Amino acid sequence: QVQLVESGGGSVQAGGSLRLSCAASRYTVFVFCMGWFRQARGKEREGVAVFDRDGSTTYADSVKGRFTISRDNAKSTLYLQMNSLKPEDTGMYYCTAGPWWCGSTWYDPSRYNYWGQGTQVTVSS
Repeated sequence: QVQLVESGGGSVQAGGSLRLSCAASRYTVFVFCMGWFRQARGKEREGVAVFDRDGSTTYADSVKGRFTISRDNAKSTLYLQMNSLKPEDTGMYYCTAGPWWCGSTWYDPSRYNYWGQGTQVTVSS
C-alpha cells in the first residue's frame, strides 16, 4: 500500500515562498510518476507539476518559472518549492502517485491511484 504524507503548507503574503514535502512509502519514487495537484474552493483539482521516473519534470503554465518540483530518492520524498506566490495559488495541495509514466496527460487527476491528505496553502494580497 502506497502512503503519501504532505507537510509544509501555511499562510504567506503575496511574493513569499513555501516548500511542500511529501513523504512517500519506500520505493514509490522509483515506481511511479509522482506530482502535485491543487484544488481551490469551488474549483476542480488541477495539476501543478509532476516528476517522472526518468527524472523529467512538467509544470502547469501558471507556475512555470516560480515553482520547482524535486525528489530525494534516499528519503523517498517529493518536494515543491514555491516562490513568488500569488493569491491565485491559494488552495489545498495534494501529493499524488500512480501511473507508471506521467505522459502527455499528466494533468488528469483520474490517472493517479494514490493521494495524500493535502496541505493548505493560503496566499494573501
